[in-house]
Amino acid sequence: MARLIVKRFFKHRLAGLAIAVLAILILLSVFAFLSPYSPTQQEPANRFEKPTLQHWFGTDELGRDVFTRILYGGRVSLAVGLLSTFIAITLGVLVGALSGYFSGLTDSVLMRITDAFLTFPTIFVLIILGAFLREQPYPIFKNSVLVVIFIIAFLSWTWTARLVRGLFLVLREREFVSASKALGASDFRIIVLHILPNCIGPILVSGTLLMAAAIITESGLSYLGFGVQPPTPTWGSILSTAQSQVFRAPWLAVYPGMMIFITVMAINYIGDGLRDAFDPYVIHTGK
Repeated sequence: MARLIVKRFFKHRLAGLAIAVLAILILLSVFAFLSPYSPTQQEPANRFEKPTLQHWFGTDELGRDVFTRILYGGRVSLAVGLLSTFIAITLGVLVGALSGYFSGLTDSVLMRITDAFLTFPTIFVLIILGAFLREQPYPIFKNSVLVVIFIIAFLSWTWTARLVRGLFLVLREREFVSASKALGASDFRIIVLHILPNCIGPILVSGTLLMAAAIITESGLSYLGFGVQPPTPTWGSILSTAQSQVFRAPWLAVYPGMMIFITVMAINYIGDGLRDAFDPYVIHTGK
């Protein structure tokens, strides 16, 4: 089964290419320290230098190397996307599984909580929570990256919860679940070992969508000045500083915007490949 899923995934050529592109972006971000420049190193004499062999993506208004800043910004943007998605998926699966399996009062309470979260105006809440948490005296909230990760995850788990709930409502009525109960399997064992594995495909696809949305959200927040705070570079904050120099130094906006576009497109194509790979019709027919 696993071999068939992998085969079906890489049969989607754009998904295979997207995996390679995302792997390259991650490697470039991880090994950003190999750059001869610092992301915060200022060289006023080299302000607004066009792309050259020395500065591949040019320099900004303070003479900082844009390529290096984009590499370090990729660390933050990808980390926010991965970690916030992991937290959101974990919380969404937990809520959805409990709601769909037990139904009744449990389902009513958890879904009303989910509905309440869905009514929040996302950007407004992100801005308010970000500003509020950074004013708290606890050291963990002084790290703007962690604050952004938790806030995005806090507002992103609801769609996964609804998806998983719907899957559990269907799967709990299947014969293999009834057989497991007849054999004395506990609810925990049935949820974790019997029903949840059958939900992996839709959950993974949902995760790719959430990760792409998280990267865009983080970039938007940083662009508005409410996300990750300077001097930590992110793709959104680089774009924000470029807006006033877009005609004088267009490369300041082109390159970070291009990185956001490429990353989000790659993640979306990976999601398409996962959807095709886990399609029950495709798996059972081999088409």
